[in-house]
Amino acid sequence: MTLGSLTGKALALGTAITTVMALSTSAAPAADAGVPPTLHDGYGLTQVGSPTGTATTFVLTVTTPQVASNHDIKIILPSGYYDNPDRRYPVLYWLHGANAGPAQQNYAALAKSDSMITVMPDGGMRSWYANWLDQNTALGAQNWENFHIQQVIPFIDANLRTIATRQTRAIVGLSMGGFGAFHYAQKHPQLFGQAASLSGDIDLSARFMVLRLAVVGSLVAQPPPVDSDAVFGSPYPIFNADRRWNEIDPSQHVDRFAGVGVSIYVGNGGGGIRPAEPDFWLEGAAENVATNMKAQGLPVHFVDYGDGANWGTGCDGGHNTMACRETSLRDLIPRLEKAFAA
Repeated sequence: MTLGSLTGKALALGTAITTVMALSTSAAPAADAGVPPTLHDGYGLTQVGSPTGTATTFVLTVTTPQVASNHDIKIILPSGYYDNPDRRYPVLYWLHGANAGPAQQNYAALAKSDSMITVMPDGGMRSWYANWLDQNTALGAQNWENFHIQQVIPFIDANLRTIATRQTRAIVGLSMGGFGAFHYAQKHPQLFGQAASLSGDIDLSARFMVLRLAVVGSLVAQPPPVDSDAVFGSPYPIFNADRRWNEIDPSQHVDRFAGVGVSIYVGNGGGGIRPAEPDFWLEGAAENVATNMKAQGLPVHFVDYGDGANWGTGCDGGHNTMACRETSLRDLIPRLEKAFAA
């Protein structure tokens, strides 16, 4: 390596450090005005317009070359965030499912936590929290993993008073987002100390072909339709054609959870044979992951609340029942807070 290349690398590193420091110290608090704080563009994210909401719960819209179109990021700050400008906070990243974006993620359990920042980035309606194999579909660029891991996380750390360590960063997801949370935690264990799935698609092995086909269905059924192999290639286990599915399948790589606190919550849609109820299938997927972890001596907090009879008022074990999600979060958040404080 030449002296010139070393010098260039040193200058680039110095510029990056200077940028992070500038971003970290220049965000306007805006607390007195009761409006969202001013966050500064960076890491490939460019804001569109101004954030909307309050000083502690707001939504900003960004563009990125990694994923076509505009994308919302919802942020919830602790109620006392502006009281002590020296205090820093752990961060929970929430990955939504396929039916609603960040602005629709309204969970009382998340809003009540005063000891952590919650960030809800857009995950699209069928992103599957991945860099797509096919970048030439009608949807344009679809590098969702790059967007979240390489852009959103450093953007948040630079603009807000976070504790930017793996021990104080959690990734939690619902349904499609449950897969995303486990996928990111397994692939980037240096970033996340805690991972949780709520009714997640966390077994995409060939033995759970019904969940693979659910992924395929989400690709071809929504307008504009894209090829069934656009994200992970062929889902069919013929001549190793499904190798990419096996590589990203959380159930086959639980060893990557070593050192990560893992929580799994799932119901069964009310019991009985209910093939139209997602949790009827997701319960088995969750059991497989929990069993695989226990077989390898890895701890897991596994809650199967079945028909929901003993899991919060109004929980019926259904995939889309808000009461089931809220109860799961009320169980999860204190455990995350304890882990963050350890």
